[in-house]
Amino acid sequence: MRFNVVLLTALLMAGSAGAALPATSDLPSLAPMLEQITPSVVNIATYTTVQVRNPLMDDPFFRRFFNVPEQQQRYRRTKAAGSGVIVDARQGYIVTNNHVVDRADEITVTLSDGRALPAKLVGTDAQVDLAVLKVDSRKLAQITFADSSRLRVGDYVVAIGNPFGLDQTVTSGIVSALGRSGLGIEGYEDFIQTDASINPGNSGGALVNLRGELIGINTAILAPAGGNVGIGFAIPSNMVSAIMAQLIKHGEVQRGRLGVRVQALNPELAQAFNVNVAEGVVVVEVDKESACAKAGIAPGDVIVRVNDRDIKRIVDFHSQSALLMVGDNVNMAVLRDGKQRRVNFDLVAESLEQIAGERIDPRLTGVALQNFRSENDPTTGAGVLVTDIGPDSSALERGLRPGDIIVALNRKAVRSIAEMSDQQPSPNGQMLLRVYRAGEFGYIVLP
Repeated sequence: MRFNVVLLTALLMAGSAGAALPATSDLPSLAPMLEQITPSVVNIATYTTVQVRNPLMDDPFFRRFFNVPEQQQRYRRTKAAGSGVIVDARQGYIVTNNHVVDRADEITVTLSDGRALPAKLVGTDAQVDLAVLKVDSRKLAQITFADSSRLRVGDYVVAIGNPFGLDQTVTSGIVSALGRSGLGIEGYEDFIQTDASINPGNSGGALVNLRGELIGINTAILAPAGGNVGIGFAIPSNMVSAIMAQLIKHGEVQRGRLGVRVQALNPELAQAFNVNVAEGVVVVEVDKESACAKAGIAPGDVIVRVNDRDIKRIVDFHSQSALLMVGDNVNMAVLRDGKQRRVNFDLVAESLEQIAGERIDPRLTGVALQNFRSENDPTTGAGVLVTDIGPDSSALERGLRPGDIIVALNRKAVRSIAEMSDQQPSPNGQMLLRVYRAGEFGYIVLP
């Protein structure tokens, strides 16, 4: 579908001249496209049970002084709302943001025709902020995926969702930028930026092109004053499709680990490593026994291509890494000593249920880590358990203790060792751990 620019210009000129428009004129409109796709965008309501805590009641001296009896734990029920997109009408699969359904006890999906359906959580990926739900119903409408790699800055886009509880709200704009990263929103960031109005409640909704094809899942806004300022972000449809397939197949994302740390190539590094390119990433460190180590990748190599994606910036490398799953074949173009070489290898599953902390970061030397999952604890749910710490560990001096459950690294939620290992370093170089200990959360900084 395209805007008829000539017709639109003629209409505007006629209107400005005070002339009446012909009753038979077909005005440019998005309505036909929207009538086809809005039934695929749904409202999501979540209900969560949270513990009500009074810090004073946790103090035994306070209770004894005021003769307050021991109290049982109290909980209250909260409600939140967001949006979702039906991606498989036959199976009833719906894609939304992870933060829309995070820690929800009950999820209800309301369709455009008013039907309210209970939804089951199929799987989530906090690193990309995506989740897949499933409903049992007939007569669902699904959306068609577009190839987000073909997007250009300036393309017209339309955002559909339920901001502030206003069902089936449509806003329009353009693609303002591509490949946005470094925003501190998710672990893997490769956002489409748009000026189409996105507000609270739009999260998980659809960003579509003028053909009504899904090009992204709306996920965040930049709102320094607390309201919409025309800077919204969406997860590209190609990434959504890859993560969705993993969640449906496995219930989780079995992301393969390349096992390398990189930094951006600059003119000085290009000269030092004798390469004649201006863009790429330089391998700084290679984990022992990792896929890249076994393939012969070494520090100082310049990676310029991974599979079908050119690697010009660090965001390109991290975004492509987010799409590499266990079992995938990786074809990598690497520059070494001025010559390009091709490296081909398969990503195999690594046992990351229990590892030594130094495999993640040298600052965790002496720390033994293990995946932690609890279906009965609504507070933690999942994280990384510290099973042991050596007496000479610097992490011990900084306050980390056996039994601590690490639930976030550098302000990004982590639910497993794999997610913790995949986290990008903090801009200030510190390692900020959020831990759960004895019923309370706290922070530990490892410089």
